[in-house]
Amino acid sequence: MDEKKTLLEVKDLKVSFFTPAGEVKAVNGISYTLGYNEVMGIVGESGSGKSVEAYSIIGLLQSPGKVVGGTIEFEGENLLEYDEEKMRQFRGNKVSMIFQNPMTCLNPVYTIGNQLVEALLCHDKGYTKEQARKRAIEMLELVGINNAEKRIDQYPHEFSGGMRQRAMIAMALICEPKLLIADEPTTALDVTIQAQILELMKALQKKENTSIIFITHNLGVVAEICDRVSVMYAGHIVEQGPVNDIFYNPQHPYTKGLLASTPRLDEEGKERLIPIEGTPIDLLNPPQGCNFGPRCRDCMKICLREKPPFAEVGEGHISACWLHFRDQAGKEDRT
Repeated sequence: MDEKKTLLEVKDLKVSFFTPAGEVKAVNGISYTLGYNEVMGIVGESGSGKSVEAYSIIGLLQSPGKVVGGTIEFEGENLLEYDEEKMRQFRGNKVSMIFQNPMTCLNPVYTIGNQLVEALLCHDKGYTKEQARKRAIEMLELVGINNAEKRIDQYPHEFSGGMRQRAMIAMALICEPKLLIADEPTTALDVTIQAQILELMKALQKKENTSIIFITHNLGVVAEICDRVSVMYAGHIVEQGPVNDIFYNPQHPYTKGLLASTPRLDEEGKERLIPIEGTPIDLLNPPQGCNFGPRCRDCMKICLREKPPFAEVGEGHISACWLHFRDQAGKEDRT
């Protein structure tokens, strides 16, 4: 991607958790770029490293987690070199995050308005309290909360789940960040509210020209909102490409497994869902070769010995699997 069009570049990022049982390599060498005004989905099952990677970007990684390698460049500056004060200024002004459960993220003893105003005044000293309150009301109206002038003085428990999530989105966008990280923002909501939140995020993304990293395990959500997709498994990105390529021409066995185990409305007849066999690997003792090898139906001998390189399987579409190197894999298996 052209440097002038690149907002965020993650290079060979490695994040480990140092536990009494040993080192857990939660993220193990992932790389990707995100352009201005682009939405990228990061998908994978629980424990694949999606949220850990996001917390590393925004500087909220908790002990015993630690970034042990790689770089995270935002508009050409390495975020890992920021001190705490510079990172605090970066959060809110340039990057914001929407968390999974809005009930646990909103302070129950402060009004919604207090929390929105505080978020703005912490990062933008140019506002008076009156101006900040007016801006907070505008943001609540922008995210579709009716009667915002009254609602701003209510407490989180007086809001429904969908309204709390809308308030969280308003809080994330109030300082007009260039990057929004959404960590499974629709998980705790019912399906109809999920659809409303997705429509809202699509509309706001176009209106505010904000780039979004959308973390989810729901492939339907990815199809709805994302331009590109990175598929993660056990701390690695195994496939990456445009959203249509990932859905209609998946190349990695894990991506194919995810799609086969997801209900689809466009399938004729009643197709049985096919689960991915086996269980996720133990990150304390990862396999020597491909992490997905022990669960893969197409596993070859080389898969258990060596990590697969990335192969370009389409325009902007890469996949890390030995099946793309059948000739080389076959020769090594025979030796």
